[in-house]
Amino acid sequence: MTTTPLLRLDGISKSFGKVTVARDLTLSVQPGEALGIVGPNGAGKSTLFAMIAGDLRPDSGAVWLEGRQVTGVPPHARTRAGIGRTFQVPRPFEHLTVFENVLVCAHQGAALKGRRAQAHAMNVLERTGLAEVANTPAGRLALLPRKRLEVARALGTGPRLLLLDEVAGGLTEPEVLELVAVVKDLHAEGLGIVWIEHVVHALIRTVGRMICLAGGDVVADGEPLRVLADRRVRELYLGAGPETGLPGEEEGS
Repeated sequence: MTTTPLLRLDGISKSFGKVTVARDLTLSVQPGEALGIVGPNGAGKSTLFAMIAGDLRPDSGAVWLEGRQVTGVPPHARTRAGIGRTFQVPRPFEHLTVFENVLVCAHQGAALKGRRAQAHAMNVLERTGLAEVANTPAGRLALLPRKRLEVARALGTGPRLLLLDEVAGGLTEPEVLELVAVVKDLHAEGLGIVWIEHVVHALIRTVGRMICLAGGDVVADGEPLRVLADRRVRELYLGAGPETGLPGEEEGS
């Protein structure tokens, strides 16, 4: 029996002038799968998310969600269809409380109303470790709770596919481990996750599969440690800096 992929990118291509950020990419994510994406800066990782979420339309190719083509579907409709997305720089409504931020997402993304929306929002805050700051204005949060809130806002929309865009960036090591624990719990609940991250050891602890994007192409796809050991990946990406965090490697190596 063949399982319909949760997400399928079919021959996606995208260029900005002479710069190609996606070249005939074909990729599938299965229901409940956790996929990590690595690659050098400018490789097109966030652009890929924008095409999945509907903020950008590919020059060619198609985006499929659970067997339905959504290539021309606008972002709000894709959110309603089950895609939740975070951004590298958190984008909360700073004048609203943490609870109100997630409640807005429950209303607008998950189409919940009244007590159902409130209960859903509180459940999300508990799952992301934010219940104790539910009544705090988002603008007063430090970086880690702001990152958690970015995840919580995406969860508030009720996704089946969660797109995480560098949510570990800028955090201390203990904070990264706290965030990893949250993401692992979400994955254990059966949520499909695609996570772009430069803090590679966070991915190693979380995902079962990894791809490396470079020059608009997938240069490696498979079990995370095998991908990270790939010669092309090491040449294109892993020499770039200390945040790669490979087991057994010293910073700057």
